[in-house]
Amino acid sequence: MAQDPFSKRLQQGPVYIIAEAGLNHNGSVAIAKQMIDVAVKAGADGVKFQKRTVDTLAVGEVLDAQDDRFPEFGKTYRQVREHIEFNKEEYLELQAYCGEQNIDFLCTAFDPKAVDFLQALDLQIYKLASHSLTNLELLHYLAPIQKPVILSTGMANWDEIDRAVAIFNVAKTPLFLLHCVSAYPTPVDQHNLVMMDKLKERYDITVGYSGHEIGFLPTLAAVARGARIVERHYTLDKSMVGFDHKISLDPQELTTMVENIRAVESMMGTGDKRVSDQEMITRNKYHVSMASAASLEAGTVLAKEMITWRNPGNGIPSKEVDNWLGRTLAKDVAKDVLITPDMFV
Repeated sequence: MAQDPFSKRLQQGPVYIIAEAGLNHNGSVAIAKQMIDVAVKAGADGVKFQKRTVDTLAVGEVLDAQDDRFPEFGKTYRQVREHIEFNKEEYLELQAYCGEQNIDFLCTAFDPKAVDFLQALDLQIYKLASHSLTNLELLHYLAPIQKPVILSTGMANWDEIDRAVAIFNVAKTPLFLLHCVSAYPTPVDQHNLVMMDKLKERYDITVGYSGHEIGFLPTLAAVARGARIVERHYTLDKSMVGFDHKISLDPQELTTMVENIRAVESMMGTGDKRVSDQEMITRNKYHVSMASAASLEAGTVLAKEMITWRNPGNGIPSKEVDNWLGRTLAKDVAKDVLITPDMFV
């Protein structure tokens, strides 16, 4: 199957930066549009939302349990979740707004009905959260669609990741894995970024990083280690009521993170070893060249004891010494000067 343009972009283009709006719109299309504007200004590649079918999210006892965390959203877990879910018309509006702002619209599917919902939006790529990695019903439902899938791997062991990857491989569905630690926030010493290497080696797959840290230093480290995709939650204001605001980046942090990611990318270079124009200036200043250890008369046959090695480095380098020893000087040479090719017969 020919590689789809989105997969090719993730594999070969600059690091793909997902601004995770998630639930931080608090169920408001107006806030969601403001968040899209923030992501565009920051320079992110895509904005990601989430879609859940609330009735299938949990058993009734859990859904209808009292939930006092966000009274503005509702009195039960079901009411809270329903408050922050967008309907089809709202998502179409947000998708169109992303198109107008020239930023990709992405969405996480949390259940098969959510997949059907998002199919109607004709997404280019799907995202699956870490806790969906073991939801085999969802994986088997999504894989045959053969749209690219980005799957986070937090809270999973190797057997579970093996099984999930196999489902998408059998369906010949493009898959991308994000290393993730599902701790909110993640302590610095628990990021385990070497896992990106392990995922890449084990599955021969393009990998990235979904972070839940305070700040964004681990995200930059992940990019330096080879992450091709990064995903970070962001918010308009960390003091807002809601699930994820406090562990999210504010607009300025998001902008700074994107700028720093692009800087890290530029630092990585190509791996080709060459002397740059800027290095050549330093090289010519500090490398050593052949110099006279004493005053030498014209007609002298140059010997090893007659020379020394001194800055600057724009004369005869030491690696060429055998080409000049035994040759005759055409002119007098003062002590402690560079010996140059034009001084020989």
